[in-house]
Amino acid sequence: MAHTCIHWFRKGLRLHDNPALMAALRDCKEIYPVFILDPYLHNDTCVGINRWRFLIGALKDLDCSLKKLNSRLFVLRGKPEDVFPKLFDKWKVTKLTYEYDTEPYSLSRDKTVTKLAKEHGVEVIYKVSHTLYDIDRIIEENNGKAPLTYNRMQAIVNSLGPPKRPVPAPSAEDMKDVKTPYSEDHEKNYGIPTLEELGLDTSSLTEELFPGGEQEALKRIDEHMTRTAWVCSFEKPQTSPNSLMPSTTVLSPYVTFGCLSARTFWWRLTEVYQGKKHSSPPVSLHGQLLWREFFYTASVGIPNFNKMEGNPVCTQVDWDTNSEYLTAWREARTGFPFIDAIMTQLRQEGWIHHLARHAVACFLTRGDLWISWEEGQRVFEELLLDGDWALNAGNWQWLSASAFFHQFFRVYSPIAFGKKTDKNGAYIKKYLPLLKKFPPEYIYEPWKAPRSIQQAAGCIVGKDYPLPIVQHEIISKKNIQRMKLAYCSNPKKMCFIAAKGQIIF
Repeated sequence: MAHTCIHWFRKGLRLHDNPALMAALRDCKEIYPVFILDPYLHNDTCVGINRWRFLIGALKDLDCSLKKLNSRLFVLRGKPEDVFPKLFDKWKVTKLTYEYDTEPYSLSRDKTVTKLAKEHGVEVIYKVSHTLYDIDRIIEENNGKAPLTYNRMQAIVNSLGPPKRPVPAPSAEDMKDVKTPYSEDHEKNYGIPTLEELGLDTSSLTEELFPGGEQEALKRIDEHMTRTAWVCSFEKPQTSPNSLMPSTTVLSPYVTFGCLSARTFWWRLTEVYQGKKHSSPPVSLHGQLLWREFFYTASVGIPNFNKMEGNPVCTQVDWDTNSEYLTAWREARTGFPFIDAIMTQLRQEGWIHHLARHAVACFLTRGDLWISWEEGQRVFEELLLDGDWALNAGNWQWLSASAFFHQFFRVYSPIAFGKKTDKNGAYIKKYLPLLKKFPPEYIYEPWKAPRSIQQAAGCIVGKDYPLPIVQHEIISKKNIQRMKLAYCSNPKKMCFIAAKGQIIF
């Protein structure tokens, strides 16, 4: 039987290593590549303007690649459960394919769509390719539970062997007997909308440093893989959070949207490592992909993973509700230049270094402001290009010392931490130009500068730039005590306070 097939693009916005797309082309006479702007996922509340721009860029790139194969992308709007029954009837569809997605909403959505497909006599095929491994298989290998330590995760994937090799992109030969019917008014009915057509305010957009799309992703990975010595010696903790140019690959947005396959990334690294001395997980580039796998597995195996309440691995903390503090943090008005520069970069560019994320996350939660990690998670989800549901939730729990990481007495200083790698404050001067005339000894603590220096710099602290929102030295010590109480009141985490004030389990 020759099928009329819809391939449903969601995260896997690429042609390479797309086994579900290849499954669509088998025994196929007509194919409709579809992307749905789902109001639950694609709305102004959880998608910031930089993420929108990246997504639209990725869709344009995908459409361009499909056109080279004499096909097209069909973009629709609405709830998938409302959209698909109409398409099944209109196009006389017999097969639906998609890449497996482990997020709770996605699993629920896909269950509903699969039921509707079967009611319409449509065969449904999905393939695992957004992660290195089948996440359910990892949990199965760990006696039905998500591994809660990286070492345990490593042991399991080592027993499973290396990830599957990526499959090639479809060729003209694969498509020779497959047609994509489209009309002259295709762009009007199914075209990719502009940001303006979506009603988005583009006035805040700056230069696009990381354009969306598969071709951009493949170009960037090619460039990185030529830096053999750098790839082999890469150790994540040794990279700089405040270098003026990124000190890591910045491939994470491309992996998040599926413009770059994680398996392709893994095997390209394997080729570079071959026969050479290289760094190892958890700090190597392979190690970063395994961290991604670790948090994906945790998100599947742990109920209510993106919440504190009802989350069995998360310490229950009596966080404060302080909208002024939260807004000041989000809008880069804390009075701590290192923190404010990071949050400014995040808002402008949609990306910040992972250690910069550590600094602002610790500051918001257990370090200084005592605001729930769930609030920070929401802000990152909106503003980060690589705002991945599982990684975002997992890392916020880690950095707030709520789960996975328990050394809550180790607090990032909003002053000293940035100085380690940027003594003169060049990063601060780039993102907070208001402070660029402060001498290096005051750039991290401008409130300590004499009035004459503030005047010479053209910035009076308390008037032109805010005073510190808290006194870090005092509040951080108080918050350590609050975390101790939270740990000790948790019946599942029996603990003893050691002489040095550390928690021992």
